[in-house]
Amino acid sequence: MIHPSYSDLMEVANEGIEPGEQPVVQSRYSIVLATAKRARQLIDGDEKLVDNVDGRKPLSVAVEELYQGKIRILGDDE
Repeated sequence: MIHPSYSDLMEVANEGIEPGEQPVVQSRYSIVLATAKRARQLIDGDEKLVDNVDGRKPLSVAVEELYQGKIRILGDDE
């Protein structure tokens, strides 16, 4: 089992949404796109925003950054 799960990541990504507002992340696809984009940034040399990730692949680091709230997924209006 992969940790964190997609539902956990979606919950973190949608924190702070006011009642009645549309969630920023509505599907697994959004999570996949966001973490893949961040993984490419890490491959290109961006600094890792989480600790204790030596030896982990860029995608795993990107997922951990999202889960810890170090990166955010922005909606279309942001």
